[in-house]
Amino acid sequence: MPRRFRGEPSTAREVAHAISRSRREFLRQATGAVAAGTLLHPYPLSALALPRVRKAVVVTFGGGARDDETFAPDGQENIPHMLAELAPRSTFFTQVINRGILGHYVATASLATGVYETFNNFAKVSPDHPTVFEYFRKDLKRPSTDAWVIAPSNGFNRIGESAYRGYGPGFGAGVILPKRLLAAALAGGGEADFNHLLRDNYESSSFSPVVGGNDIELKTLSDIFQLSVADFVAHAKSLASPDELSVYIARQLMHRLAPSLLWITLHDIDVAHSGAFSLYLDGIRRSDRLCAEIWRTIQSEPEYAGKTTMFILPDFGRDSDTSAGGNGFQHHRTGDATSRTTWMMALGAGIRENTIVDRPIESTDLVPTLGSLLGFSPNLSQGKPLPEVL
Repeated sequence: MPRRFRGEPSTAREVAHAISRSRREFLRQATGAVAAGTLLHPYPLSALALPRVRKAVVVTFGGGARDDETFAPDGQENIPHMLAELAPRSTFFTQVINRGILGHYVATASLATGVYETFNNFAKVSPDHPTVFEYFRKDLKRPSTDAWVIAPSNGFNRIGESAYRGYGPGFGAGVILPKRLLAAALAGGGEADFNHLLRDNYESSSFSPVVGGNDIELKTLSDIFQLSVADFVAHAKSLASPDELSVYIARQLMHRLAPSLLWITLHDIDVAHSGAFSLYLDGIRRSDRLCAEIWRTIQSEPEYAGKTTMFILPDFGRDSDTSAGGNGFQHHRTGDATSRTTWMMALGAGIRENTIVDRPIESTDLVPTLGSLLGFSPNLSQGKPLPEVL
């Protein structure tokens, strides 16, 4: 049985189970998926023919989307790619519980450490516990070029490594902040034409420009992506949102360096904080399309095709329309079951297709699952490996 949410009545569990059942029934009707417990051949994946060298791509949403606008029947028009392309190829977990702080940086740090981090969401600090990138690089003796994070804002610049003794500096992931790359490329002027790509924080009502770039960012453009400043700026001009810029950078990184562990955090959905429902829906539709684009890139790149497992999950949800003290789709303040109950999709190498898992799991289960897949030991994480994908 899942533990109670801290400070919440037992009815929160009932709401979470109801959300899970709704997702399950909708996915069964939409894709014909079967429950994991009804599989005729529930062999462990270790018994299947799997590639010797495995890679993992993790896509998280900074700003979850409610079922009302996604997996409920009335929301399905907003996620056509997930329903038609991704869900049929996945094992889908209908009930992922986040018991931590519902702030985007601290929640993403919790996903990346397997521990519910407790620092101030807006503090400029590293995670308190070792990250998945540190476990991966230290245990497997992987070079710095083999683990990367593409993050949505300046506040994520320390997500790649902790300050934990024995890990931390020297074992973390490279962190790329696409907005900072663009700011560096525009240092000579022209920032006003790119405000739609440079906004750093949707939770503030005022425009907060990204901190200016420097020579390190320009060197990244040149050395890693082999792009000229002019070419990068010209391509950025054709993009509609920061997440499109992040996925463009991800494709370049996959093509040039082919890292074995790549973490991409999308953030467009969090425009919901502005209170504009239409922009929130646009963010959902764009995230749906971009997840499909990442999946297609995995299939088209020789270094990834046939050997990569992809995980897609929100960091947490959003308030329901009936939550006292909440603002519905706009915020995630209440800590109610709708805010805490999300989902996860796993697809790719060795993953059972068109399968639904109803049992509750936790956000912190991601890191130990990655450890079991890739062969490292996240010994300080609090979660448990998910047998449905192992």
